[in-house]
Amino acid sequence: MSTLDVDILYEVGPCLVVNKPPGLLTQAPPGIDSLERRIKTLLKQRENKPGRVYLGVPHRLDRPVSGAIVFGIHARAARRLSEQFESRLVEKVYWAVVEGQVTPEQGTWQDYMRKIPEQPRSEILPPTHPEARDAVLHYRVLATGPWGTWLEIQLETGRMHQIRLQASSRGHPVLGDAMYGSRLPFGVQYEDQRLRAIALHARSLRFEHPMTREPLALVAPLGRDWIELGLPLLS
Repeated sequence: MSTLDVDILYEVGPCLVVNKPPGLLTQAPPGIDSLERRIKTLLKQRENKPGRVYLGVPHRLDRPVSGAIVFGIHARAARRLSEQFESRLVEKVYWAVVEGQVTPEQGTWQDYMRKIPEQPRSEILPPTHPEARDAVLHYRVLATGPWGTWLEIQLETGRMHQIRLQASSRGHPVLGDAMYGSRLPFGVQYEDQRLRAIALHARSLRFEHPMTREPLALVAPLGRDWIELGLPLLS
């Protein structure tokens, strides 16, 4: 993917939704490639803007995760989008392929977790731990096969690595997610492991346009790695 190759799903006014590729950071320090940097470069060149380009980032996707992510192109839009996320008004639906057979076919996973200090990962904690934060998601099985179980997941909370950790803690790590115990590959096995994908995709976002208040529902198409898994089509 080149610097300007940004897969735009929706752009009206100061609201921009793109389909993030796996293996790319949402944000990064200066000089390091990121989705934020690519979008800023695109906007600057496309609109011939002098000086710095503003881009608000109200939420993030993990580096190996693909899918729908929304940005605010000016400060007021970014603030209103952030308020929707903070108030849990944004409906986030993910698709994941995990190892093994998940039962029952639909349910709720509830845990308490935290980010491990000075480490880029999270852990499950007892609810009495002073740093424990609730983590809740709802899932349903879309299909099963030799690749494992294909899940549709709706997040109620948005903790760091929440889906990855909650699935792994139940013996069902996301395909390709070596950090949380997966031993099965997913997608292209780049020599640089930071570029590798995991089978977790932010399938859709539902929220209100930050300026017009129009209800929006954006769906992110699946990438090649998913197609090559041979998942059955939804009926």
